[in-house]
Amino acid sequence: MEKKLTILEKILKYNFKKKSILEKALTHKSYNNNINNEKLEFLGDRVLGLTISERLLEKYPDEKEGVIDKKFANLVNKKTCSNIAKIINLKKFILLGSSHKKFVRSSDKIISDCLEAIVGAIYLDGGLKSAEKFIHYFWEEYLLKSNITIIDSKTKLQEFSLKRFKVLPKYIFSKKTGPQHRPLFKTEVQIPNYKKATGEGSSKKKAQQDAAEKLLKHLDI
Repeated sequence: MEKKLTILEKILKYNFKKKSILEKALTHKSYNNNINNEKLEFLGDRVLGLTISERLLEKYPDEKEGVIDKKFANLVNKKTCSNIAKIINLKKFILLGSSHKKFVRSSDKIISDCLEAIVGAIYLDGGLKSAEKFIHYFWEEYLLKSNITIIDSKTKLQEFSLKRFKVLPKYIFSKKTGPQHRPLFKTEVQIPNYKKATGEGSSKKKAQQDAAEKLLKHLDI
């Protein structure tokens, strides 16, 4: 394991003072239900949000808050995090239990959460400056692309539904699961003449975006 950690540190461009923090960041709950990366992921999510928010305000000082919010959502969402995790080849380093050895459907979430856990681990090990340096390096390509305002999935679906059917998409909150500090919301969305799509997210808003994105994929939009 020590050799793998050293290889990963070179990829991350950060050397941990405490290797145990990095190992914990790589540990999925299926591998160890008591000592795993859930709390580090919770912390890393907040550090990532703070750093990206600050960077966007620096980069776009005259931009409206609504546009900044859309750029922010695109930079910190599961898709961007999983893309960066794939560049790092993070899947190769994650410690998984036997029930998750062949993870397919949930793989993007697992590697996305692990990447956020690494952000949290770097913050604990080296402080905010080290975490910011890591985030600026690996998110820079996406920050440069953020000068193009991307229409979020919910807005895109709304425009399609209004144009085609003259009605707004209907979102129905399904259920909330998971612990209090790390909830998972499920929401359904439906437009006329099409089957419902179900989305998941750490908030109702994110679940709606995920549901809209899945329905758009089904519509091939």
